[in-house]
This record gives sequence, C-alpha cells and structure tokens, in this order.
Amino acid sequence: QVQLVESGGGSVQAGGSLRLSCVASGYTASSYCMAWFRQAPGKEREGVAAINTDGRTTYSDFVKGRFTISKDDAKNTLYLQMNSLKPEDSAMYYCAAAAFNGLGCRALDYYAMEYWGKGTLVTISS
Repeated sequence: QVQLVESGGGSVQAGGSLRLSCVASGYTASSYCMAWFRQAPGKEREGVAAINTDGRTTYSDFVKGRFTISKDDAKNTLYLQMNSLKPEDSAMYYCAAAAFNGLGCRALDYYAMEYWGKGTLVTISS
C-alpha cells in the first residue's frame, strides 16, 4: 500500500525558514516523479515544485529562488527547503507522486499525480 507522510510544518515569522519532509512507503520513490503542492483556505490547490526521477526540477514562479526541492532515494524521502517565507506562503502543503505521467508531474499538473499525502500545515505571520 502506497503511503506518503509529510512533516515539518509549523508557524514561523515572515523571513524565516522551514524544511518539509515526505516519507514514502509501499513503493520505490526513486522511480516516481515527486512534487509538492499547497492549498490555502478558499483557494485551489497549486503546484509548488517537482523533481523527476533523473533529478530535474521545476518550480512555480512564486517560489523560485526561495524554495528548493530535493530527495534522498536511499531514505525514500522528499524534501522542500523553504526560505524567505512570506505570509502568502501559508497553506497546507501536500506531497504527491506520479508513476506514469512524469511530464505532467514536472508541469505541476494536479491531475498527473496518483498518490497524495494528508498534508502538513505551514503558517507564516507578518
């Protein structure tokens, strides 16, 4: 059974940093495209960053230069290092995986993702 479990969320002030983690089980994460999405109250879920099986990464414009996605295949773990956080980054952050649609995953297409975690909450105060 595939499971994705996020952690690392919390409350920090604007300008601070957080590192999110997502531990995958039930499959080999290195063979999947992995991504982070987020959803703020009253808003649609949006793609944040993705990393393909070959290590290529994609970032949404609103996080470029501030967030870094990475993975440790040996630990089956995905990370999101978030720096220079802004109040508008406040949201529930979700880890997701795609086995068959790597292009859609890298395009941060919500519908390309097959597996989802339950999310970890990030709150940024001004």
